[in-house]
Amino acid sequence: MAKSFSQSSTEDICKQIHGSPGDVSLLVRVLTGQLSRHECQKVREKYMEMYGENLYDCLQNKTRGASSKTRTILSSLMLNPHERDAIAAKNAIFKEVDSVNYKALIEIYVGRKSSHFFLIQQAYQSKFRRHLDQDIMSIEPPHSYQKILMALAASHKAHSAQVSEHIGKCDTQRLYQTGEGRCGGVKIDEGVVLEILSKRSIAQLNVTFSIYKHIYGHAYTKHFKNKYGGEFEDALNVVVKFLNNPPKFYAKVLEANIKGKAIDEGDLERIIVSQSDTDMNKIRKSYKSLYGTDLRDAIIESFPVGDFRDLIVTLTMKTND
Repeated sequence: MAKSFSQSSTEDICKQIHGSPGDVSLLVRVLTGQLSRHECQKVREKYMEMYGENLYDCLQNKTRGASSKTRTILSSLMLNPHERDAIAAKNAIFKEVDSVNYKALIEIYVGRKSSHFFLIQQAYQSKFRRHLDQDIMSIEPPHSYQKILMALAASHKAHSAQVSEHIGKCDTQRLYQTGEGRCGGVKIDEGVVLEILSKRSIAQLNVTFSIYKHIYGHAYTKHFKNKYGGEFEDALNVVVKFLNNPPKFYAKVLEANIKGKAIDEGDLERIIVSQSDTDMNKIRKSYKSLYGTDLRDAIIESFPVGDFRDLIVTLTMKTND
């Protein structure tokens, strides 16, 4: 009886991949079966040791018969999470067409722990010989997202690990007084918002926005469109919604991709790969709650039979480490 893939050694796995170059079905079965993110790294290291080739490059360039999306996902599985995010950030900033994919950048600046965020910056500089923050600030034409992202970058460096109800209440009061509590329906005070974003951790910001809803009976962003909507408010609305409930945010982005309504290409592949070992269970639950169907079933119904569909279904159904 043949060994299951989970019982195979890293060396056996490398031999299978090397012995069947470009066999997409094999790669999908092997790399997304029961391998964890950490085990994928071990396979990449062992492959380099055995054959002197970077498996990431091999999967990108030597996978016969695979679509570009399939190659992107398979090769991404070989990367460390911070390497993957560095590449995602570069692709988001320097898109070949249309505008910058700021939502992908928000996922990185809001959705990653500070320790991971610093590794992303280092990987970005090492791989591209550029500074991530500088590239974001150099984007033309300027956009309010840039100011918000820089404030969030500062928050990773200048905050306490502890959360405080007292600070949350104080920040809530400031946000109200400089926002919907101001007379005359004037725009919110961007300076106050940016100051709070730059000085508080993501956990602390979550406490603040939760307190805001508890005290005033609605979300901080409720009046953004009706009362004083603008570019800054629109960008802040996206950030706050992601910060408050990442699984719901991801579920909505996936739905737009599955139904073919997405503005930015690559969102589906990026989210499924990055979240397959972390929060995919929560995303599936949120998707079910929002749309009344299982994410797996939605993918099967919307994509044609083939390796790409098998690949994303497998990753979607992986049990988190």
